[in-house]
Amino acid sequence: MRNLSVVVPCYNEQEAIPLFYQEITLVLKKMNCDYQILFVNDGSKDQSLQAMEALAGKAPNVKYLSFSRNFGKEAAMLAGMQHATGDLVVIMDVDLQDPPALLPEMIKAIENEGYDSVATRRVSRTGEPPLRSLFARIFYKIINKLSDAEIVDGARDYRMMTRQMMQSILELNEYHRFSKGIFGWVGYETKWLAYENIKRVVGETKWSFWKLLKYALEGIIAFTTIPLRIASFFGIAFSGFAFLLLVLIVVRRLIFGDAVAGWASTMCVIILVSGLQMIFLGIMGEYLARTYMETKARPKYFIKKKNI
Repeated sequence: MRNLSVVVPCYNEQEAIPLFYQEITLVLKKMNCDYQILFVNDGSKDQSLQAMEALAGKAPNVKYLSFSRNFGKEAAMLAGMQHATGDLVVIMDVDLQDPPALLPEMIKAIENEGYDSVATRRVSRTGEPPLRSLFARIFYKIINKLSDAEIVDGARDYRMMTRQMMQSILELNEYHRFSKGIFGWVGYETKWLAYENIKRVVGETKWSFWKLLKYALEGIIAFTTIPLRIASFFGIAFSGFAFLLLVLIVVRRLIFGDAVAGWASTMCVIILVSGLQMIFLGIMGEYLARTYMETKARPKYFIKKKNI
C-alpha cells in the first residue's frame, strides 16, 4: 500500500486550514493509501499554528512544522519535502485553488502509467488582474526561450512525485530556490493535468504584483546566464560602433578641417550608452549578489516548533 505525504505551506491561513483539512480528508479516505498531512507554518502572524495544533490533537496523521519567522514559500516547500515520510509526496496550497479531487488521478498515473511525477497547470486565469496575467504569460515565454529547464505556462506548485524524484530535488541545495524551474531541470517523466482556475476559498492572495515580479526575476537568474551574454554582446557592438565613429571623425577632420558639429546628438549617445552600462552592471550585480548569498551557506529556515 502506498504511503502519501501531503505537504501544505501556510502563511496567515487560519481560516483556510480547517476547510482544507475537511476537503482533503474526504478525498484521501476514499483512496487506497496511508497518508500524512504535513502543514508548514511559514512564520504566520495569525492563528495558523493554533489551527494546525488543534487538527494534530484530533488526528495523529496530521503533522506540522512552524518556522521562527517568515522564510517564504520556497523554504516552506523545502522543509516539507525534507520531513515528508511518504514514498509519494504531493505539494498543495491550503487555499483550495489546488483541487484535492485530482489526487486519485495523480496517484493512478504514477502507479499504473509509469510516470515519476504528475503536475498541474491552469488553462485559464479567470479572476486575476489583467496586468498580472499579461506579465505571467510574458514571463513563461521569456524563461522558456532562455532556460534549459522546461517550465510550462500556467504551471502550479501542485505536484505529486515519487521519492526518487524528490530526493533528486533535495540534492539541489541552492539558497535562492525557484521550484518551478527545479522540477523541470531534474528531468523524470511528468504527466500534466490541466484545469480551470479556481478562486481561493477564503482570504486574499499573499502574492502581490511586485512579489511575483521578484520571483520571476529569481527564476530567470537561477536558470540562465544569457542576460550576461547579452550584456557582453552589447558591449562588443557598442565598442565596434564607437571605433567606426572615431574613424569617421578623424577622416572628417582631415578632409574638412573642422570639428564635428552636433552637441545634442553627442549627449544623446553618451546618455544612451551610460544607461545601458548601468543596466548591465545591475544584471551582473544580481548574479554577484546571488553568488555572495550562496557562499554564505546560511540555513534556508529555522524550525521553532514541530510535532514530528
